[in-house]
Amino acid sequence: MEIVIGTKTWSSWSLRPWLALKRTGEAFKETLVELRQAGISDAEIAKHSPSHLVPVLKDGDLVIWDSLAICEYLAEKFPAARLWPADPTLRALGRSAAAEMHSGFSSLRGECPMALEEAPRAVAISEATQKDVRKIVERWNQLLKCSGGPFLVGEWSIADAFYTPVATRFRTYGVHLSDYGDAGPAGAYCERLLQAPEFLAWEADAVARGG
Repeated sequence: MEIVIGTKTWSSWSLRPWLALKRTGEAFKETLVELRQAGISDAEIAKHSPSHLVPVLKDGDLVIWDSLAICEYLAEKFPAARLWPADPTLRALGRSAAAEMHSGFSSLRGECPMALEEAPRAVAISEATQKDVRKIVERWNQLLKCSGGPFLVGEWSIADAFYTPVATRFRTYGVHLSDYGDAGPAGAYCERLLQAPEFLAWEADAVARGG
């Protein structure tokens, strides 16, 4: 099995399925395509991806080119990894949260891109991005209350993979969740995401590569 990913400091969409794949415990090949580099052409990325985008998962002759589709495939292929909870209610809530991140929060994603190479700093964010942050805080608190934690739907799941890049954004741009309606649980959850062994491994490699 091979996963093709973009530059680790920037490619939030690559981070999500990489975390899920790492959680399966299965051996895999990692192929890194450096983004924002002179000479990296669309045709070169297209060697791996029918969408001309990363990430891509290759499993034999099968090629999957969407982050959420990759994660769902891994959940089905490796049920012992429990990438979704067994409880159907929690599973449905987790899928809703992951899909919401997959298609939403465009202001936060555009204004505060993932940038693991940058030191944390406080920045002023727009009203639209503040609205996104409030909604994320609301969603995190809702799910943590429903599941009892420590992660969104109990144990670590694909939903947490989808919000890990969000946690890095909050850290990088000095977003204090207490300013957006959090009384503590969402902030603590954010810290748990950033201390997960799989994320720490990704971040350490990103720093070592310088990108």
